[in-house]
Amino acid sequence: MQYVQCDWKLPSFIGKLHTLSDSIYSFFANSCAVNPDKVLFARPEAPSLTYYETNSLVQRFASVLVSLGVQRQDRIAVQVEKSVEAVCLYLACLQVGGIYLPLNTAYTITEVEYFLADSKPTVFVCDPSVQHRDYHSISTVTKILTLGSDGDGSLCKNADKIAPLQNKVAVAPTDLAAILYTSGTTGRSKGAMLTHQNLTSNCQSLLDAWEFTSADHLIHALPIFHTHGLFVACNMVLASGASMDFLSRFDAEQIISLCKNATVLMGVPTFYSRLLASKNLTQDATRSIRLFVSGSAPLQVETHRDFKTRTGHVILERYGMTETCMITSNPYNGMRRSGTVGLALPQVKLRIVGFGSTTPVKPGEPGAIEVKGPNVFKGYWQMPEKTASEFRHDGYFITGDIGYVDEQGYLTIVGRDKDLIISGGYNIYPKEVEILIDEVSGVLESAVIGIPTTDLGEVVVAVVVPDGTTKLNSNHILNHIKLKLARYKQPRQIFLVDELPRNVMGKVMKNRLREIYTTMFETPINSEQTK
Repeated sequence: MQYVQCDWKLPSFIGKLHTLSDSIYSFFANSCAVNPDKVLFARPEAPSLTYYETNSLVQRFASVLVSLGVQRQDRIAVQVEKSVEAVCLYLACLQVGGIYLPLNTAYTITEVEYFLADSKPTVFVCDPSVQHRDYHSISTVTKILTLGSDGDGSLCKNADKIAPLQNKVAVAPTDLAAILYTSGTTGRSKGAMLTHQNLTSNCQSLLDAWEFTSADHLIHALPIFHTHGLFVACNMVLASGASMDFLSRFDAEQIISLCKNATVLMGVPTFYSRLLASKNLTQDATRSIRLFVSGSAPLQVETHRDFKTRTGHVILERYGMTETCMITSNPYNGMRRSGTVGLALPQVKLRIVGFGSTTPVKPGEPGAIEVKGPNVFKGYWQMPEKTASEFRHDGYFITGDIGYVDEQGYLTIVGRDKDLIISGGYNIYPKEVEILIDEVSGVLESAVIGIPTTDLGEVVVAVVVPDGTTKLNSNHILNHIKLKLARYKQPRQIFLVDELPRNVMGKVMKNRLREIYTTMFETPINSEQTK
């Protein structure tokens, strides 16, 4: 494969072994061989696990999967709470050549049933608290296992009684490693197909760009059902042979106390706004940290500035998507520009084109962001037409984001042409929420928008037009959708109006709605939205 030349200076300590690896599991296996007694997972309320101990659990999980009939490229769907065992299950899936399919723990049974019916997994692993649900009624789910956050459940019980699987299934770079579902503007969720090459190439680029080595110790407080927590944070640690504090949730005071023995923190903007709210966040408390990374949502300029003032550290912002993993990053060595997401990573080609064309625009001129490279996904699961529509004839992927690149190559994102809402680092597409609201008796139509906040980035707000046939109120609407929609997608406030503003073409002017209701939004932030 021909890779584009870039201005990144690759550090000399990066070995060639990683570039030859065929999967993240191979990265991990090499780390185990190099330093088996090194701690991989440090847990505040449980014993630490070394690379050797982790590998032993991974291989037993792999044996369980094989015993259940899992074969190369079978899907393994997983909806469990964050745990070391969940990461081991991910690695076990890769070891046997399976396709890992993580599901947000906030998804309702209705949403999960759709994902299972669409992906047709051989095995579904769920929390013990929901094992009574009749997932067997979905014809393709032949085996169900359970896994709790404390390592309880049938998966671990079966693993205790089985010999570890020593060998790994050979995989091709183009074989699928994972499917991540991302909501669509049509209301139907799309399964982004990520190959082994997608994951390994992106991991290698980030190891190089951020000078991440076995000497690093990461504070991991992110969820592990999406790209940031699993395919960035976890993959980098596993591949480099580093260690991490593995936390079940974000707690500002706990993280500040752990900073004295750590070197890297990866988080979403909400992390940093909440850290700034603590008086214990000081330059002395963060002296050992060499890198703070922020992604998954835009970081406010004020947060960037205030964090530098308090700690002396300049947060490194980067840009990525479910379909592409990471695309750009501010430099580790060099100017980190607030308000930008940095430079295209090595091996990634990025262009800004005019709307409706493939002609590149001039530096500084906004346009549609398109990318190409080994990090870009294979397509959408069982949606060939949708896949074809998202790629240009020359292989560039249409991100749906709008931005511009300056003379120095720094990318600034100025908008999203798909009305995406990002709340606490989670992606929410308004159409999915609008469809459910419009089903409510007494609703004529609705428009869902994101309102900016300093804490979560954005929160969901709905503007609803009653049809006049019945008395309508916010509680009635929320009661209808709360069992069908994950908590973080549910509106924090609902406004009832006579009509929605439209342009001459009849399209709802959501920019106008955001202008109006940003000043009217009053609902207090609930920290449970980020869970």
